[in-house]
Amino acid sequence: MGPQGKLEKFLIPESIFGVGSLAEVGDAARRAGGSRALVVSDPGVIAAGWVDQAIPHLRAAGLSYRIWSDLTSNPKDHEVEAGFLEYVESGCDVLVAIGGGSPIDAAKAIAVLSGNGGGILDYEGIDTVTKPIPPMVMVPSTGGSGADVSQFCVITDSRRRLKCTIAGRALVPDISVTDPSLLTTMPAELSAHTALDALSHGIEAYVSKAASFLSDAHALAAIRGVLDHLLPTMDDPADLRAREGIARASLQAGIAFTNALLGATHAIAHQIGGYLEVPHGLLNAILLPHVMRFNAVTHPERFVGVAGAMGVETTRLTPQECAEAAIATVEALREKVGVPAGLAKVGVRREHLGRFAENALGDAYITTNPRTVSKEDVEQICLAAL
Repeated sequence: MGPQGKLEKFLIPESIFGVGSLAEVGDAARRAGGSRALVVSDPGVIAAGWVDQAIPHLRAAGLSYRIWSDLTSNPKDHEVEAGFLEYVESGCDVLVAIGGGSPIDAAKAIAVLSGNGGGILDYEGIDTVTKPIPPMVMVPSTGGSGADVSQFCVITDSRRRLKCTIAGRALVPDISVTDPSLLTTMPAELSAHTALDALSHGIEAYVSKAASFLSDAHALAAIRGVLDHLLPTMDDPADLRAREGIARASLQAGIAFTNALLGATHAIAHQIGGYLEVPHGLLNAILLPHVMRFNAVTHPERFVGVAGAMGVETTRLTPQECAEAAIATVEALREKVGVPAGLAKVGVRREHLGRFAENALGDAYITTNPRTVSKEDVEQICLAAL
């Protein structure tokens, strides 16, 4: 225990990182206990050629495989059900996800169903997955989701049109393989959205009620990494050094938030994304400065570290001034990469806000927001972001 009696816990999977590490995917799946893999991906990643590059490594390790990619950008409950049937009918015993947050979350959900049965929405909440699930190997192709190392899975309830979070240590992948080369084929818009998602992970994890000295180190490194490397990747998509910096930031942000959890930015973004099919990273980028401003009213001291990681000289500033400097930095970066400043630009209307606010209060991430959040608070945050 720490000096004040706080018990710290830190959970991460085996992580393999580096340019060329895609070659490790076959050995990773074999070491995890697999012999026949369901490779979960999406059409964009397949078109970029990364699945084709991974397959020879699976074969070399003696694995057979089946590819499944019938996914949209926010994985739905019925898509997961289809993937689960593919897994069962193909006789698979390991899941290998190659892609961004959607394929990785879908692979986790398929694993949950294969070990526990029922429908995926039955497992909404924390530690609801009680039976063993198959091994999982994750290969992220975007620099932001952090799903490859997290204990979370987010699936859209297609009937209620909202996102459901499934959480628990059972969902932590066995092995994460991060090859920064995969990030070079991302379109500029996706590069921006996913990197800003990583930034929001770092900031929300650092100010979270559940933050610890272990998560703080990774959160601050992630914030610094996004600020240092995002713009160079936008200027030159093939800049492998910059891509490696973003990949590292994404990994560290994922390690931070799977342990410290997140806050109101993500809780609200989940509701909007589930209802309007807007990219998750884009919503986080729009909402983040407004949630930071809300939290800084009561917890400005936590933003001193955030501002420092952004390169702000904090020694002569008050905590509130540090918070404002950090908010201004996020807003400036968002503008430079072309993210709209308002929710109205992505289809949110004033009449939506009550629904989003009510549902956000039931999101798992709202509980670790540093400042207590009411329905009216969420409506005001959304109104300010509109």
